[in-house]
Amino acid sequence: MSDPWIPLLERANRIATALDRLAPPPPKPLLPEDLTKADAFVWQPQTQSLRPVPQIASLSLALLLGIEQQRDTLLANTKQFAQGYAANNALLWGARGTGKSSLVKAVHQAVNEADDLAYGPLVLIEIHREDLAALPDLLHLIRPQPRRFLIYCDDLSFDKNESSYKSLKAILEGGIEGRPDHVLFYATSNRRHLMPRDMIENEASSAINPGEAVDESVSLSDRFGLWLGFHNCDQPTYRAMVQNYATTYDLDPDDADLIPAAEAWSVTRGARSGRVAWQFIQQRAGALGKSL
Repeated sequence: MSDPWIPLLERANRIATALDRLAPPPPKPLLPEDLTKADAFVWQPQTQSLRPVPQIASLSLALLLGIEQQRDTLLANTKQFAQGYAANNALLWGARGTGKSSLVKAVHQAVNEADDLAYGPLVLIEIHREDLAALPDLLHLIRPQPRRFLIYCDDLSFDKNESSYKSLKAILEGGIEGRPDHVLFYATSNRRHLMPRDMIENEASSAINPGEAVDESVSLSDRFGLWLGFHNCDQPTYRAMVQNYATTYDLDPDDADLIPAAEAWSVTRGARSGRVAWQFIQQRAGALGKSL
């Protein structure tokens, strides 16, 4: 008489084999030569890997007008870091379209164009906001690498019922491992404290000590040593932006219709900012049969 358990064991073995085929292979360790593929990467937590970015979508620092103080501060901080000196994590906060993310990419490009970098070009790694839970894995991956890394998160903010900001605090300052000396974290956000005001007020209203609840909510932004504020530009600055773009890209900057058309464009957008100026220039280039 046959053992009734044999068919069950055979079926279990087949299921286990099928699951092994479906499971992704274990992530490969990051090798120094992997970082020679590019100077910018995107973190992919699903595969625990870095995807190279051959060409960064960035503008020259000379094209970013109206944010000279923020530019000089961030550039100096990044140069210090690239040369092996102490530097601060930075939070670039403020109005939409005012050049926050453009400045991060432009500064990275400008620093890497220098010829006095003791550790080679600075590596820019973009991590998406929804992948922040995997930030410790990224730090573990790059901790033994000799190059210096700038981790960048665009549009960082947290909504109601999110608690991942508490784990991010430990990464920036205060965790048992701490941030590696060769890693810096830059983030952009429309919110100074990275979360809506009503979220902070709700935590305060339900806490035993409201003051402590507010401190807990805003202490994440305190982990950034640099706070750089960005605001909508005035009319003269907006005009200068448009004129600068038109001159740089040879879009007939002396045309008498250029500035009136740019101002009309800003009215339709309801704002004046670097992004609005750039969008106008894109429209202008297309109308003239040119590409940027």
